[in-house]
This record gives sequence, structure tokens and C-alpha cells, in this order.
Amino acid sequence: MCGIIGYIGEEDAVPIIIEGLKKLEYRGYDSAGIAVYTENGFDVLKQKGRLSGLEEKLSGGFPQSHQGIGHTRWATHGEPSDINSHPHLGTDSKIAIVHNGIIENYKQLKEYLESKGVVFASQTDSEVIAQLAEYYYEGDIMDTVCKVSSRLEGSYALGIMCSDDPNTLIAVKKDNPLIIGISEHGNLIASDVPALLKHTNKVYYLDDNEIAVLKSDSINFFDFDMDEVDKTLETITWSMDSAEKGGYPHFMLKEIMEQPKVLRDTINSMMTDTENNRILEEIDIRKFDKIIITACGSAYNAGVVSKYVFEELCRFPLIEVELASEFRYKNSVINDKTLVILVSQSGETADTIAAMREAKSKGAVTLSIVNVIGSTIAKESDYTIFTAAGPEIAVATTKAFSAQLVLLYFLAVRFSKKLGRLDEALYEKLEQEIVSLPDKATEVLEHIDFIQKYASNSVAYKSVFFIGRNIDYAIALEGSLKLKEISYIHSEAYAGGELKHGTIALIDGENTLVVGIACCKRLFPKTLSNIEQVLSRGANVLFVSNIEQVTTDEKTSKITIPDIYDLFSPSLSVIALQLFSYYVAANRGCDIDKPRNLAKSVTVE
Repeated sequence: MCGIIGYIGEEDAVPIIIEGLKKLEYRGYDSAGIAVYTENGFDVLKQKGRLSGLEEKLSGGFPQSHQGIGHTRWATHGEPSDINSHPHLGTDSKIAIVHNGIIENYKQLKEYLESKGVVFASQTDSEVIAQLAEYYYEGDIMDTVCKVSSRLEGSYALGIMCSDDPNTLIAVKKDNPLIIGISEHGNLIASDVPALLKHTNKVYYLDDNEIAVLKSDSINFFDFDMDEVDKTLETITWSMDSAEKGGYPHFMLKEIMEQPKVLRDTINSMMTDTENNRILEEIDIRKFDKIIITACGSAYNAGVVSKYVFEELCRFPLIEVELASEFRYKNSVINDKTLVILVSQSGETADTIAAMREAKSKGAVTLSIVNVIGSTIAKESDYTIFTAAGPEIAVATTKAFSAQLVLLYFLAVRFSKKLGRLDEALYEKLEQEIVSLPDKATEVLEHIDFIQKYASNSVAYKSVFFIGRNIDYAIALEGSLKLKEISYIHSEAYAGGELKHGTIALIDGENTLVVGIACCKRLFPKTLSNIEQVLSRGANVLFVSNIEQVTTDEKTSKITIPDIYDLFSPSLSVIALQLFSYYVAANRGCDIDKPRNLAKSVTVE
């Protein structure tokens, strides 16, 4: 959620920190702040609202320093405000911290500290960390960090500075991502790779319950018992260009347009002798009697799509799709014959991490699909296969979702073959259908002018309903989510047959648009019947379809997608739905890459 950046080295820390915060804006935030160390102690500047407001304040003059921390805050405890923004200082201004995560026992800690006379300035759980650190501090900052960590319950990534130890920057990780970068001019900490890429592609990934001690020319790692830990320096393969807009007005549009390449790269990772392919070959699906796919948000929608694919191809006895936030608390019936598939772009989604750990505690085998090497889910899963999406900056996922879908298709096809459900001819046909997706995705993108024009006339709808049947219903969920999260138009997705069971009462003539996804050929007559029902009540209709029988008139329009095997059609229809949502939001003047109240990596419950 929040973004952390810290620097210690030879150069002025302020521009490095501000630049890093800009690269972390996609994570979602409502305020920002910076603290630097000078010979007079800490200078702190915090600002509610966008980072541009903080930059404007900084332009009035701010001390140069070779050491500092910065933060973009997504409010959890306490409203968005200057005072609730990070960094936070203890009462005596000895210790400055930035924090990502949730401190679950902050009320008890706050009450304890207040009983000792500590006065709090903010409403946040995070300030408790700074105040507790100053309460414990007796001249040894590392001893203090260990004592504080032993008292905190919840999740946290921390950047810490102490005014008595001016050449030290400390990073601490528990259940929230934090990486350490090593450059020629100094060392950095950050919540995510894009914040570091301009300075280095050499990073260490902190594991849970680890502390990094950064000097300008050295880095050492410890556990919470103060025992030194050896870490492996890793190389990031993402380029700086991949984290830039490349001339597009928004990252989201750039990432939509990158999907043919992302699909091709992800498919290649399953068609050649790669680690992805080898891992998949290791899994003996015949050992399992149940598959559970669990995820959050768009990744959950990818799971819903894949359930139809798994059921059709594998004919497996039990296949369930669970929201990770529900799975972790529902005491699911799982054991060592259960395969739990976890889907997460960041590999740091808090609920999905908890679901993984719950599954493993009950003996299940875990297989994750993630985009970030070194992430918590990637490291803790029994098996991990990686998408080839590269950095995805826009909060609303597009290319990572498409890459997840493709890997789920491959899982279903390969598992089906191992189960003896496919003969060689059908197996090869299905894989070739998947291989054809990048070229066909390019064809969908060629409809961009029509989609842009149609979307420009769709900005005033009060409600938009997405309907479909079977696999088309599954992808309707994602289409609806995209529209509501970036355009703020009320939108829902329904199985076509459910429309008449209540929802049709909400059809309000010209004020309502119904998007009908119709790629499941055997159910097309049923979908068409549902569309006729809304047309008769005055709604306008947009079809997304590869079926020639779809006709258009003054009330009905169509985005045509290429023909493809029905079960794989979501990979094409979703691109049309992404473009539609993007251009509706653009015409409404929305902040597309950073929608209000949303965050890219949801690292809190």
C-alpha cells in the first residue's frame, strides 16, 4: 500500500527520495512526506494530497543532506492529513520512522506509553513505533530496534533513522515488502523495484524478521536476535524504460498496448525448456483430489475464468475458487491431497499470503502464479511459476491479468493431459490456440479508434451492467471491476440468466448501458435473449463478441474480436473491455493510473 524510500550516500538525498516517491505513486496514497538528517537534527516536511504539493513546498527551500527517508501514505488509522502523514518522530525528535503495514496492538502500546507521560501528535498506529523506540532508546539504536520489534504485533516494513547515529539507515521487514539497493554512490531502501531502477539493478530482498543496517559504503543484515544473516545480491532484469510511460498519456494505456508482447513472452516461458516449464512438469496432479484457486481483486477474477477451463478440460472432482480474504478465515476442508493455487501480481498481497500459510499449515501443496521474483508468496510457495509482465505501474491491472490467465490456461491443459483427458491431437490444438493469442490480441487493439469513440459517448451513464454466460460471465466480472475502479461509474456483472431475478428492475432506459459479452457460441441464443430483455426496457447495448450473428442498430453496437477456442476467449474480450474502461475514465477526467482510495499492492487486511 504505502511507499517507502530511503537513501544514505554521497549525493543529496532529497531529489533521490522525491524521485523514488514518484515511482511509488502507483501504490496508492493520500499524503506524502520526507525527513532528512542534518547537523541540527531532523528536518521534516509532510503534506496531505498529491506529491506535487510536497514538491511545491520543497521548492521554497529545504536542507541538503546525504541521508533521508520518504513516504507516501494510504490512510488506515487516522484521516488523511498533514499531521498523520509520515515520517513520524518521537517526542524528543531522536528517532524518525516511516512505516508500511498495520500495527494490530497499537492501542495497547499507545495506552501504555501515554501512562508513562508520552504525548502523541497523530491518530496513526505508526507513530506508536517512533514513540516506543524513543521510550526504549538508551544509546544503542540496534538494541532499540530489536526491543521495538518484539513488542509489535501485525505487519510492518520500516525505515528508521536516529539522530545520535547519523551515518546509519535501518530497514526492518515483517509481512510487508522491503528491498535494499546498492549503487555506486550510496545505498537505498524501497518498497518496490521501480523506485530504485534509476540508481541500481542490484538488490537484496529482505525476508521476514530481518534487519538491514545501511551505511553510505556498507550493508549488513541481522535477524531479531542480532545474529548476522548472509544475503544474496540479485539482479533486476527490468529495464528503466519498462517503468516509464514511453510517450503514452497514462501507464494504463501503455500496459494495455503491451499485452501482445506480454502474452508472447509468457507463452514462450511455457513452450521452451524454462524454469516455469520444469516446475509444471514436477507437479503430479493425479496425487490430488481437490484444487482451490485463491486470490483477491482481478487475480480472483482470473481464477473464476480458469475454473471454467479446469472443469471443462480436467473434469476434476472438486475445483473451487475462493477470495483469499474469506479463505483465510473459513476453516476450509483441505489436506495433503489438496492443491492450492495462489494468484498475485505483486506476490505481497496480505490476504493471499495469509491464505497460503493457512493452506500450508493444513498440509496442502501450494502453487503460486506471481509477477515479482523475490516476493513473499514466490519464496514461500511449494511451487512458483512467473508471469512475464514486467513492472505494472497503473493501479488497475491489465497486462499482469492477461499473463495470469495464460498461465492458468497452461495449467489446465497440462493437468488435463496428465490426467489422460486429452489425446495428443487435441492437446496440440489447444496449445496452438494459446500460442495464437498474441497475434489475435494485436487484432483487438486495432479496434482502438471505434472503442475510443464509443467510450466518449458513454461517460454519462448512471449504471453499466456487464452480462454473459459461462466463460463470458467470468470475464464480465473483470470488465465491470475495471470500469468502476478507474471511472467511478456504478457497475455490476451478472450471469445473463440472473438478470431477470431482480437486477432488471434497475434498467433505467437511456441511462443504462448493458455490455453483453458473447463469445460462448453454444450459449449465444440464451445471451441474445437476455439482451432482448434489456433492449425492450430502453437500455443501450454494447456487444463484445466474435459471433457473426450479432447485428447492430441505433441501440446496439459491437466490438468484434477474433475467433478463438471458447475457453480462451476471455484473453481477447478483456482487452476490449480494458480499452473501453480506459477511454470512459479518460473522457471523465479521472486520475486513471492512481484511482482514488485504491492501492496497487494491498499489503494490509
